[in-house]
Amino acid sequence: MQTKDPSFMFFQTSLSSAKCLEDQRTLLLQFKNNLAFHPENSTKLILWNKSIACCNWSGVTCDNEGYIIGLDLSEESISGGIEESSSLFNLLHLKKLNLANNYLNSSIPSAFNKLVKLTYLDLSYNEFVGQIPIEISQLTRLVTLDLSSYVDTKPKIPNLQKLIQNLTNMRQLYLDGISITSQGHEWINALLPLSDLQELSMSNCNLSGPLDSSLSKLENLSDLNYLDLSSNYLSGAIPSYLFTLPSLEEIWLESNQFSKFNEFIDMSSSLINTLDLRSNNLSGPFPTSIFQLRSLSILHLSSNRLNGSLQLDELLKLSNLLGLDLSYNNISINENDANADQTAFPNFEYLHLASCNLKTFPIFLRNQSTLENLDLSANQIQGVVPNWIWKLQSLEQLNISHNFLTELEGCLQNITSNLHLIDLHNNQIQGTIPVFSESIRYLDYSTNKFSVIPHDIGNYLSSAWFLSLSNNSLQGSIPHSLCKASNLQMLDISYNNISGTISPCLMTMTSTLEALNLRNNNLNGSLPDMFPTSCVVSSLNFHGNLLHGAIPKSLSHCSSLRVLDIGSNQIVGGFPCFLKNIQTLSVLVLRNNKLHGSIECTHSLENKPWKMIQIVDIAFNDFNGKLPETFFTTWEKMMHDEVVSDFIHIGRTSSLLYYQDSVSISTKGQEMKLVKILKIFMAIDFSSNHFEGPIPEGLMKFKAIHVLNFSNNAFSCEIPSTIGNLKQLESLDFSNNSLVGEIPLQLASMSFLSYLKLSFNHLVGKIPTGTQLQSFQASSFEGNNGLYGPPLTETPNGKRQDELHPQPASVPSSSIDWNFLSVELGFVFGLGIIIGPLLFWKKWRVSYWKLVDKILCLIFRRMHFEYVTDRGQTYTILRWS
Repeated sequence: MQTKDPSFMFFQTSLSSAKCLEDQRTLLLQFKNNLAFHPENSTKLILWNKSIACCNWSGVTCDNEGYIIGLDLSEESISGGIEESSSLFNLLHLKKLNLANNYLNSSIPSAFNKLVKLTYLDLSYNEFVGQIPIEISQLTRLVTLDLSSYVDTKPKIPNLQKLIQNLTNMRQLYLDGISITSQGHEWINALLPLSDLQELSMSNCNLSGPLDSSLSKLENLSDLNYLDLSSNYLSGAIPSYLFTLPSLEEIWLESNQFSKFNEFIDMSSSLINTLDLRSNNLSGPFPTSIFQLRSLSILHLSSNRLNGSLQLDELLKLSNLLGLDLSYNNISINENDANADQTAFPNFEYLHLASCNLKTFPIFLRNQSTLENLDLSANQIQGVVPNWIWKLQSLEQLNISHNFLTELEGCLQNITSNLHLIDLHNNQIQGTIPVFSESIRYLDYSTNKFSVIPHDIGNYLSSAWFLSLSNNSLQGSIPHSLCKASNLQMLDISYNNISGTISPCLMTMTSTLEALNLRNNNLNGSLPDMFPTSCVVSSLNFHGNLLHGAIPKSLSHCSSLRVLDIGSNQIVGGFPCFLKNIQTLSVLVLRNNKLHGSIECTHSLENKPWKMIQIVDIAFNDFNGKLPETFFTTWEKMMHDEVVSDFIHIGRTSSLLYYQDSVSISTKGQEMKLVKILKIFMAIDFSSNHFEGPIPEGLMKFKAIHVLNFSNNAFSCEIPSTIGNLKQLESLDFSNNSLVGEIPLQLASMSFLSYLKLSFNHLVGKIPTGTQLQSFQASSFEGNNGLYGPPLTETPNGKRQDELHPQPASVPSSSIDWNFLSVELGFVFGLGIIIGPLLFWKKWRVSYWKLVDKILCLIFRRMHFEYVTDRGQTYTILRWS
């Protein structure tokens, strides 16, 4: 295991009783006063005061003369930065300094070079930015240096060789998350002076290139016992040289691009106990040379391309093995000989054999007394889940999802187990939902054929924080006992046949519940207006039920709400303006209900309502009126491009577990289910309502939007020419409105547009040519009588250009009769004086035709004016009585 100078704690406690010098106390207090930290999270700085000798302050170590030689302020919630002039750099006797795990977000001060006696410097896991100061190279006494970082904007080391060439006393070097800009193998050459190095960690440092030959340059690293080069871009073969280093115990090379193993030499004397090669591109058969590593206790080879078969009996050669992960390769693991000694297998603590083509539960598992974590998911195991698996005395986590299991053996209610996590999802298990001891915390029974929920299920879930019963055949009502599961953070009963009403206690549970999904059931009644003021829920999904009544106003208490989907119900009332106060709201789906009225809300723009909104779907309701410009002005999320995946964390086990939100939206003419909502995806669907008036210009600022659907309304006026700003738009539907004017040329420049519907409007003119608009079908433009050009007809009346102007047979196409042409030009010029203003000046044109209409009414007494409405637009026309 990776360790950092275990003498530090002993060093601190053995010398802390020394007398404190006044100038040292003053320097420490000045340092404290210039630091920003949260007192409620401090266990050291908060206790520093003048009434106690500074050598007795928590985190402070003095030598026998009263000088400060050790300072440990790790995990003190310190934020901001440290100035170059900080009094810290006047503690010239300091030997050990630990500022790890804080929130320091400035550049690292170059003044660290003043602390020339430092042997231990830990600045890891802060938020430092910029370049690592080259002045650190002057700290020649350093034995341990940890600059590891986790921030997205990685700190950089432009020249690793210059930084560490003088640090020849280094034993432990940790640079995880630092961008090493050295080219090729320069970073390896930079390490050559560190001949006494014991631990080297350079994970996620942008290292690249093959290692097979270059790593042999480090032959002098005879004391190296820990090596971590994971999460880089290293390629080629796994160097066999690594396995000859006499002191090396741990090798971490996961998440690189290694493709093969070099020929292994004799490794029987190797001390390696940990080998992690997961998530590479390793191919070929299982490397049986690994069985020479008799000291091996941890072996990870998952998520590679290894193939062939492996006999489980071969694991008998690794008697010290505690953890094994062979998941997600192309390996077929064959069951061991039934006559083999099942008790001779290693005593595993965890065993991951997901996607290993297993057909049955391995027999040797029955004798595993120390097994805590078992993953047999994504195999081909059929039939019954054996009763003995629940009785493994140390088992805490079990994943047998994605198999072909059909039933559970025997009664489970009286079984005493230590199971905390059970994942059975995606099988074919029937019958009643099983319940276990109260120790259970995570249960996933989704995508099976369970039909009954025990009425007392909640009595067994006092410790549970995750429960998914979705996509089964469950009937009846939601058991009231679920409200006893007071620690639940995620409850998913979606896609079943659950009926009845929603108990008010489920709403009050949102003081702890972060996600509630009851989508696609047969629930009726109204949504209880019982959301507490302490509501912490992040995701609510009631889509596709028979719910009626109004949207509960107490939802406004849920200030952390991000996803609300109550689509496809029978909800009534007006637009829920009270939701505008929820700053975190990202997804709002109200589609296919009976909501009505205007969507205009009164609010202060200073509060920036819905600045995080990314999906709004209110289609298929009875909303009406004009869309106010101010409605969209604060939707900042849609105005900026972001590429950040998003999910809701619902606690942690040994691996990351999370709940994925899902909503359905209409895009590209079809309804699409978004199982995992990404922050990058933006959509607005206001279709099939009664909106009228112009399309708001404010929408044209949404350069991150992907889907825009305003179809089946009564929008009028022209399509804004600024629509070209929507560079990310993939689906646009303005069909069945009363839009007028020409198609903006800017629409043709939208390179991502793959679905377009402008049909059944009053658009005129030629469809812009030479663009991708011609790639859409004619149905995208039909129903616009004044629209022409490919993919519609080439001319307004459907005739080709050569049919409109046929050439006389007796006149060559190159000859011109100038006498005739002069008469034509005179006529056209005179006519243009009258026609021109009618074509280009709207005010003149309207006045002219009003005058013509009046004259016609005076001449023909049977003519009269009549008002008609077409697609939401009102016109006056002349009728003959």
